[in-house]
Amino acid sequence: MTDADEPGEPAAERAWSRPALAVLVGGGAALVLGTAVFLGLVFLSVAPPNSLSQRYQSQVDGLVYPEFEQNWKLFAPDPLQQNISVEARLRSAAGDGAWVDLTAQDIAAIRGNPIPSHVDQNLLRRAWDFYDGSHTSDENPVGQRGGLAQEYLKRIALQRLGRSLDGAPVTGIELRSATTAVAPPPWSTQQWSTAPQYRQLPWWPVSTADYGGLS
Repeated sequence: MTDADEPGEPAAERAWSRPALAVLVGGGAALVLGTAVFLGLVFLSVAPPNSLSQRYQSQVDGLVYPEFEQNWKLFAPDPLQQNISVEARLRSAAGDGAWVDLTAQDIAAIRGNPIPSHVDQNLLRRAWDFYDGSHTSDENPVGQRGGLAQEYLKRIALQRLGRSLDGAPVTGIELRSATTAVAPPPWSTQQWSTAPQYRQLPWWPVSTADYGGLS
């Protein structure tokens, strides 16, 4: 038995070689720098318009949209005045399916759940906002973001509705929004219609490739 094996002797401290220390320090610095850049770009995406955010708008959009889009601002937003539901239906060789309220599915998953998921709360809603903000009034995409928003929204709906309709493969999908004004409070003398207003999108073709990566 050597002296190092004697019971009660303190364990020798581990000595890091210079290359190992360099890798650790370099990796830590890269992680801190990457985190700072990411948070900075997210901050610019929600900050009021300024010369910096306008100069690097393409880089900010490239990082933030669509996965990291934020739904908060530095100043308080206007109160919610409308409820928007997103609905979809499929088409196959067997015919057209019925409209399915995707938003109602999310609300059912949230109601009564003390810890609702971020997906149920925000994924579909933000996807629709992304589409709405990147298309013209006649549903034409604006730039690359428009095409990305359309594909993103379509894949979310396809993941919810599946690959077949009445035993036949899905060949098309159609989406629409139902916008309903929030009713005035009981004490208010104001009156307005709460009937839903529909915005119906054109049929989009569906192929096997559209399901790539979907569960």
